[in-house]
Amino acid sequence: METKANAAKSVANRRELPIIQNQLQRQGKNLKQDSCGFNGYDAELLMNETKKLRELITKRGTLEILIPLCCTTNPVRYIKFRNSLKGFSSKTLVIRLKQLERNEILERRAYKEIPPRVEYRLTNKGQELVESVVDLLQWMRKWSRSNSKKVGL
Repeated sequence: METKANAAKSVANRRELPIIQNQLQRQGKNLKQDSCGFNGYDAELLMNETKKLRELITKRGTLEILIPLCCTTNPVRYIKFRNSLKGFSSKTLVIRLKQLERNEILERRAYKEIPPRVEYRLTNKGQELVESVVDLLQWMRKWSRSNSKKVGL
């Protein structure tokens, strides 16, 4: 479900990507307007951006941390993550939570209570990331249903 605001934001974000269209036009190269929507973008720079994204979200447990947070407006306690992520060591969970906090995807709040209480919630940046992941999942479902034998999804 993409709202008009999200669609406008998506178009605005696309314009912020490294564009080489003007450089190509100055060199006299013609760009086909009817082909790829990313025509005129620098593929090498986009690949570098992809690398950063992969490093952030493809680490084991990252999506398992983010998805429960997007499904509620309430903060999620550390213990809930600990109980839901089976086969995931406490040390690895703490490392992953710290990485997401350092990248401003999560906001951590610790309470001075006994026993200690720590809660996490998505930042605005994190919410946008999770929305993008959900959009990607919807794309995968759409194409895996219609092309499951061709694509192998």
